[in-house]
Amino acid sequence: MATLAAALALVTGAGIALAATTTGSARASASATAVTAGSTDSGIAPAMSCASVAGLDLANSVPGVPFEFTSATELSADDNTLGDWAACVVKGVIAPQIHFELRMPQTGWQAGYLQLGCGGLCGNVNAGSAPASAGCVPLTDGAFAVASSDEGHSQGGGLFSTDPALRADFGYKSDHLLAQVAKTTIQKYYGRAATHAYFDGCSQGGHQALTEAQRYPHDFDGIIAGAPANNFTALNTFSHAWTAQSVYLDGGPATLTTADLAPLHAAVLKGCGATDGVIVDPLSCTWDPASIKCGAEQTSTASDFCLTADQVTTVRRIYAGPTDAHGRLLYPGHQLRGSEPNWAGVIVPATATGTSGDINFVRETLRYQVFDSPQPHLTYRDVKFTAAYYKKIMQPNESMYDATDPDLRAFKKVGGKLILWHGLGDQHIPAVGTMAYYKAVQKVMGGSARTGDFARLFLLPGVAHCGGGQGPDTFDALTAVVDWVTEGKAPDSLLTKSLDSSGKVTASRPAYPFPYVAENTTGGPADEPGSYTPVLSRAEGNLSLNWLGSFRSGYETVGNWVHGEWVVSKGKA
Repeated sequence: MATLAAALALVTGAGIALAATTTGSARASASATAVTAGSTDSGIAPAMSCASVAGLDLANSVPGVPFEFTSATELSADDNTLGDWAACVVKGVIAPQIHFELRMPQTGWQAGYLQLGCGGLCGNVNAGSAPASAGCVPLTDGAFAVASSDEGHSQGGGLFSTDPALRADFGYKSDHLLAQVAKTTIQKYYGRAATHAYFDGCSQGGHQALTEAQRYPHDFDGIIAGAPANNFTALNTFSHAWTAQSVYLDGGPATLTTADLAPLHAAVLKGCGATDGVIVDPLSCTWDPASIKCGAEQTSTASDFCLTADQVTTVRRIYAGPTDAHGRLLYPGHQLRGSEPNWAGVIVPATATGTSGDINFVRETLRYQVFDSPQPHLTYRDVKFTAAYYKKIMQPNESMYDATDPDLRAFKKVGGKLILWHGLGDQHIPAVGTMAYYKAVQKVMGGSARTGDFARLFLLPGVAHCGGGQGPDTFDALTAVVDWVTEGKAPDSLLTKSLDSSGKVTASRPAYPFPYVAENTTGGPADEPGSYTPVLSRAEGNLSLNWLGSFRSGYETVGNWVHGEWVVSKGKA
């Protein structure tokens, strides 16, 4: 396939293109043994036995980061879910209670380190699967040592946030601490340091990824941030409460159930002119659910589906996003047309009297995460969509929880590379918010070309939250970011695939950097990647939101215990 620059020149007729990076990271040239996507080197052998790691005392090796190992055991290649390589699995605790796991290859290691994020509110250690890495040979061959943590708590709810130290560990601190501990352990085990470090996460993991790029630009050379929950406070308060209040109008039974989603989706596809089951550029579609409103005395049926007046209100509100009386968004995003089937269980319950996932998300946030003391009586119905309530929620919390700073100059300066990706059918975290953040980064960094030198956003039509949905959702961004870091090869596209239950590829299409979309301009088969070319999306490129908040620098705070008191100060950590 032609390079994106050449393709865009043909499509636009103006020679407009994202600038390709021609030189690698400054850190990438440090060693000839660095991980590369095509490497077949047999790897670097450990300098000590796995069993002896548990007895190491590295308490003084990482200043200000108390930690201990709890075990070091061998994992066979057959039992390793990451790939065909035996590992030394080290588990431990970073004070006060950040549990972590580090898998270090016993063969095949090529001086790489990969840190993984988690999902939801975390609460468990996920060192066994990496998102956005399907087919990544370095990972399956053991080129990386891999680590992850539970972000400082061992339960999936928000109760941990009643402790300020645990709130800070979850909000921004735990990944930085883990990176220091893991790198120190790796150096001791192999007798040499890792040459390159990477971070890969989706959802909360995407939030963690952007936190690292913004607050700790020296930790990782390459970062993959999928469907990032980086606007954490507003997402879990206003976005989820809005969809809940939209579905349960006036606190009553749900106006929509999962049975309504397939026929609603069919109507949306028809109204948006989609011919292959997904909407390539949903921002450009303005289909109105009132177009299928039930007529007088009409009853909706499977063969003649229509929406009641309340259902029209519900769907319109979901597409509009959380707004105040003046039409200003309280979260920079909204559900996109074409995402409807993915609403099941999250936005829409199975039955009219059932409970949606959004209700549960908001409950944990309101009860334990955004107020100084627990508020167990609060529910999604208590959220007010006003400027005053927005200020009440955001001011005390965004500084610890959010990762919305668009100034990535420090990360770029040290050679960092960032791949953002988001499914356009995401039912949990609207992709519009990631588009808006990326546009803010472009503004700070001096435009699309200067941003494209180190950071690119890829949007996947029809793909649900971190995968699934109606569009091709399997791809390998990890190889792409490794190539970018080690060889200076910026990704002009990502090849996405749909797989059946046996793993057979049933369809594939390219995803191009924002704001270009993959359109079938050749008339070829819809399931063949060669049928697609990059076309500029003016809807994406011209995206502008009337939002009460802003993407800005300087909102961050740092919290620490000082002489027995929890002290919070302004600034990045």
